[in-house]
Amino acid sequence: MMNYVWLFLVLVAVIIGAISGQIKEVTEAAFDTASSAVEIALSLIGIMTLWLGIMKIAEDAGLIKLLARAIRPVSNFLFPSIPKDHPAIGAIVLNLSANWLGLGNAATPMGIKAMEHLQTLNEKKDTATDAMIMFLALNTASITLIPMTIIAVRTGLGSGQPTAIIGTTIFSSVTATITAITVVKLIQAFSRKRQPAGIAEDEKRDYSFLLRAGIYAAIFALLLFVLIRLNVFQFIATYFPGAFFRQAINAVSIWAIPVLLFLIPLIGIIKKVKIYEVFVDGAKEGFQVAVRIIPFLVAILVAIGMFRASGAMELFVMLVSPLTELIGMPAEILPAAIMRPLSGSGALGIITELLKTHGPDSFIGNLASTLYGCTETTFYVIAVYFGAVQVKNIRYAIPAGLIADLAGVLAALFICRQIFL
Repeated sequence: MMNYVWLFLVLVAVIIGAISGQIKEVTEAAFDTASSAVEIALSLIGIMTLWLGIMKIAEDAGLIKLLARAIRPVSNFLFPSIPKDHPAIGAIVLNLSANWLGLGNAATPMGIKAMEHLQTLNEKKDTATDAMIMFLALNTASITLIPMTIIAVRTGLGSGQPTAIIGTTIFSSVTATITAITVVKLIQAFSRKRQPAGIAEDEKRDYSFLLRAGIYAAIFALLLFVLIRLNVFQFIATYFPGAFFRQAINAVSIWAIPVLLFLIPLIGIIKKVKIYEVFVDGAKEGFQVAVRIIPFLVAILVAIGMFRASGAMELFVMLVSPLTELIGMPAEILPAAIMRPLSGSGALGIITELLKTHGPDSFIGNLASTLYGCTETTFYVIAVYFGAVQVKNIRYAIPAGLIADLAGVLAALFICRQIFL
């Protein structure tokens, strides 16, 4: 799948660039993004070295197994192929938790560690397993509880209610996550070989759990919709004196990582782990992992850079805008929605410009802000995580991720039209 996506981006970029007379810009973009990809990978060395060392302490202290046991009912459904108490489950939980809290610097190393654990269970080392694809889908449609980056941008641009998009972001990102799980589970169920007697027992359990999960998700979505409709999130944000709510959010972002850096080694000492030696042993992987992902990052970022520089993005927006207008999506939002799965920084730049032009508290401003928090940079995540374990055949990871992204965008449009119009 990735072969065709990469070829499509490069070919379209060259053809459109030649037609539009921007072939020079396409060439420059290829070289610039290749350099940027290497810089990004090298900038991860320090962060990955730190967190892989901390993860090793947590693993030797038994914290990873403890986390795996705590969420066993859910993990058995999401990752039936992973053995009970396997360290991959704990690493997955830490990664997803970091994403939920907006701790991107900690999430990536933890996610890479989870992929390394999953790779130990993989019989075909160059092909993605179902567990890997489920994990990637959960990352590309990550639930966002505190969209700190966009809240900071809105605050800087003078928004009267910078936290107003917390509820809409939670709604749309939860919708994207539920969609990701459903799509991956359905693909797995339909692709699984049937036994002569009919559907296997584990498939029956999957369908039963999926039905119950769908019912619970619908109830949760209805409750969340009611809370947002009643302006509960805005009430909480403005009820406390001064900037208490914003300060509380900032405190979580500031203190979460130091607390982890303090507690994990402390628990390691209590468990009689030689924390310094174990940290160094785990941290050794940081540089090797960063070097391994360079070719994958260069490939995807160069293709995306060429695609943007050629003018193909503007052409695509022009072609699909009549369709999006039918569902009430402003044409101005389209570039941000399309860019989000491709480039986080690119999407942030587009959204910041929209907030400046239309105002952070306008409908377009609130919708754009919600879009930024409800989905992830799908292609970047796939390149980094699969690249770290040298998996080249990613199977259906891209369709699952993009369907989840689309669900997040549509959910954001729906909830923002209900609340901000």
